[in-house]
Amino acid sequence: MPRLRRPRSPVRLLRQVAAAGLACLALLLALRPPAPAAGAPIAGPTVPVVVAAADLAAGQVLTADDVRPEQLPADRAPDGVSTDPAELAGRVLAAPLRAGEPITDVRLVGPGLWAAVPDGQVAAPVRLADLAVATLLRAGDRVDVLAAAGEVAAPSVEVVASRALVLTAPAPDGQAGAGDAGLLVLAVPPDTAAALAAAAAAGSLTVTLGRP
Repeated sequence: MPRLRRPRSPVRLLRQVAAAGLACLALLLALRPPAPAAGAPIAGPTVPVVVAAADLAAGQVLTADDVRPEQLPADRAPDGVSTDPAELAGRVLAAPLRAGEPITDVRLVGPGLWAAVPDGQVAAPVRLADLAVATLLRAGDRVDVLAAAGEVAAPSVEVVASRALVLTAPAPDGQAGAGDAGLLVLAVPPDTAAALAAAAAAGSLTVTLGRP
């Protein structure tokens, strides 16, 4: 008389399937090529770049200790990147940088930054009455500029510029020079730049922040 086979336990079957899966995973990991070690040469063509040696604030004057040379894969180097640390000495940052971030022309006060001004607009300096507000801003922000004039008890307030692009902003935590306190450079249409200058002469200016 044939003996009846007891059905397999579902728990035992599940354990066998899991063990087989783990064995396959271990085999795949063993066949995987090793990751390149830290400091290992980069495969493929590279280009020299200059990166920030530490976190740097907007408005900071660069020194040799603030930057360092590195090599990046040619396809990862951004356009307009600096390649010679010596050429950056004395240049002023238009925006903050993180340590290791490549330094490009649009991060520096100069022609590269002015190239970021949209067609048909100009770069207009604007000094805010509240210096603390100015240090909250960064290059790339969009702001509305408000002008206050008239009697202190009942000033009149009007919007002089809408969604103006911030090109430069003062450094936070008092790192800006005395002449830079509260000073922004905005990209605006020429007629708006004239209105900003007139409003600054007649009263005080402040900003409200919008989405970039």
